[in-house]
Amino acid sequence: MEDKTFTFCLSKDINLPVHVKIDELEGLKPPLPFTTALEDPKLLHIGSNTSPTSDLFVTVQLFADCKPLTIPVITTHKNPKTGRRWNEWLQLPLSYSQLPLSSQLAITIWDIAGSRKIIPFGGTTVKLFDDKDCTLKRGQFHLRVWLDKIGDGMSNSTTPSSVEGEDDSVAMVQRIKHNDFDETSRLNWHEYLAFRQLEKLHNKATSTDSSSHTLIIEFPRFDFPVLFSDYSYISTEIPEVNRQKELVFEEYPVVTVYDPDASRENVEETKHRKLLRSHRTMLDKELKPNPRARDELNEILNYPPVQELTAEDKNMIWKFRYYLTRDKRALTKFVKSITWDDAREARQATELLSKWNEIDVDDALELLGPSFRNPAVRSYAVDRLRKADDDELQLYLLQLVQALKFDKSSIAKGKKSSLARFLEGRAAKSEILGNYFHWYVLVESEDRDSRALYRTVLSDFLSTLAGMPDGSSRLKTLERQSKFIATFSGLSREIRFSKESRPKKIDNLRKFLSDPKHELLTFDPLPLPLDANVNVVGVVPEESGVFKSSLLPLRISFKTEDGGTYPIVFKNGDDLRQDQLVIQIISLMDKLLRKENLDLKLTPYRILATGSVDGSMQYIPSISLAAAMVEYHSILAFLKEHNPDLKAPLGVRADAMDTFIKSCAGYCVITYLLGVGDRHLDNLLICPDGHFFHADFGYILGRDPKPFAPLMKLPIQLVEGMGGETSENYQKFRNYCFTAYTTLRKSANLILNLFALMVDANIPDIKIEPDKAVFKVKEKFCLDMSEEEAIVHFQNLINDSVSAFFPMVIDRLHNFAQYWRA
Repeated sequence: MEDKTFTFCLSKDINLPVHVKIDELEGLKPPLPFTTALEDPKLLHIGSNTSPTSDLFVTVQLFADCKPLTIPVITTHKNPKTGRRWNEWLQLPLSYSQLPLSSQLAITIWDIAGSRKIIPFGGTTVKLFDDKDCTLKRGQFHLRVWLDKIGDGMSNSTTPSSVEGEDDSVAMVQRIKHNDFDETSRLNWHEYLAFRQLEKLHNKATSTDSSSHTLIIEFPRFDFPVLFSDYSYISTEIPEVNRQKELVFEEYPVVTVYDPDASRENVEETKHRKLLRSHRTMLDKELKPNPRARDELNEILNYPPVQELTAEDKNMIWKFRYYLTRDKRALTKFVKSITWDDAREARQATELLSKWNEIDVDDALELLGPSFRNPAVRSYAVDRLRKADDDELQLYLLQLVQALKFDKSSIAKGKKSSLARFLEGRAAKSEILGNYFHWYVLVESEDRDSRALYRTVLSDFLSTLAGMPDGSSRLKTLERQSKFIATFSGLSREIRFSKESRPKKIDNLRKFLSDPKHELLTFDPLPLPLDANVNVVGVVPEESGVFKSSLLPLRISFKTEDGGTYPIVFKNGDDLRQDQLVIQIISLMDKLLRKENLDLKLTPYRILATGSVDGSMQYIPSISLAAAMVEYHSILAFLKEHNPDLKAPLGVRADAMDTFIKSCAGYCVITYLLGVGDRHLDNLLICPDGHFFHADFGYILGRDPKPFAPLMKLPIQLVEGMGGETSENYQKFRNYCFTAYTTLRKSANLILNLFALMVDANIPDIKIEPDKAVFKVKEKFCLDMSEEEAIVHFQNLINDSVSAFFPMVIDRLHNFAQYWRA
């Protein structure tokens, strides 16, 4: 028989009217002074001024979001003899199932002030649902009464039922009222003595403070906690199982349930943990797991960074902490198992950090994430990064700059964090790192939420740089770069908003570049902010132009110090930080693949955001697949035209075809892992030498403006360029895909940690759901599958993408739209 044990119920299921019991009023109003009565005889008509047991009555009205939900309900007349006690249940004309979460009772006590006249004796406002766990309040409550005020029922009430610094005895009664529900074991003799003492303290406080009044009320005591729940409806398509396969539309309610235990500490677990971890012996250092425990530990150590540890996992890690110091993978799990608010436990953990085997960089990056705020842990991670060379550090610099946000509290207090000191010091020693660090921090300082933090970091970096031997010249270089960027950003903005035709805009651009007064034809060598390894010495006006796209970005060709050219695209009106992140991850993945001797001929062109709406990117001479199809009618024809070889099977040089196959495989895998969306033939590009690559990363992490978008974009035109689905080249492509996917899965932790450091970044597709960004990437790695299962999974993705019909229709519609727009 099915077990139907209930521990709570939902407010939407209770169709009973709301009830509240008005019990009694505690506290005495001071007697009216004789001189005051002489000055204003009307005061003698107010009952409470003449008798401590005068007639009072109470009104109760239900409010939510500053609006009344019911009319007031009034207590019946009682003739008080020894005190003001009503002991009456009031029923409000609204059921519990109809209550909003913000419901509260406005309670007002009224006094008689003469014939047909009443005035407020005092008022109070009490919420029906607990703020912490959204459960309906039950049992007895002592409410503060605000004299001479009406209970207002507003969200920011001026008559709250409790305030900070209230009578300790009242607060104590409120905290231990769960005894009434038999939620803890009872000790009658102990409770009797405790409540007697509390009553004495409370009576003494109310008798000495004549302005203190307390209204005692009581809510119904249900058998179970009552959780607030709300209804919302979604229209769901459900296929009916029949021959006609008709779609049946039904309305299904979605119920929001608030877990009352989510914010509560499990007292038993906490006590167990403290007892377990406070007991230290010399045997702990010699303790080793048996085979079964070792298997459990290995399973825990193989968890991905985003997986939470259970209480059992944490205790297992703690038990064998000394044994695990030899395993570098275990450190992050050990740090997660520590309760850092416990000073003794934190001290023990900090002592062990220095004894651990040196961790990898990906684990050090995880320790700098938002989940780890302990300074000792973050300092330990920074010490590991000190051993990384400049090239490796540059790979993660974008994320490390973002990680400074998790040190915001210490930096705001004037304490420079270990990460800030490290980055400023390394950036000051290296011209290349200093260049990128300066621009990353400068752009972040434009955001309102992090402006103060990054301006402080930037100021400290420039001060550190000024103290270096070459500091003066480097500061001048940064100043020249800022003027350089400001010139081209302003020019891009001016041309973008110009009403002239595109040919006229190109002509104006070239005139501006050629004008000697702008000093752009020739200037002293300047490291490009986009690529600090390249020094430019002037522009080439005749090779510069304006693109057709809506924002009309500029293509500026620069002369380099070694006699070559370096074309750059300057864009105004678009935040390039998301594209910058994607390209950085592609560069990282390229290095990870090359490290395993797998060169997939990727083209991670450079992108640098120089402002919140400005940026530049490296221009790669290429043609879109859409343009190639129009001009050459097929990708294979394009490759033949630029790489002819009559002896080759398809008439294309072997090296060009190999480059094409490998780059297609690399980008198919990477764009799938990053969830790149809005893929069409205009942002898929191909170079004359066969390099294929993607551009325009406005949609990532699974977002796509098109309906029914495939998980991976593999246009049939690319497959035909390889020779078709039955060709040997296509089989090579598939094998490269499988190898790349399984290789990158081995570095999943590193990639996930990099995304975890970006959760607070101003990246549009991360800001939408920052708490889910890492999980979206993790999902694509399929870490719960074996390597063989992962290969089968990716094989199915390729098959689905090639055979997908709807994306072909979307591409055709997109081409029509581009044609009419042109």
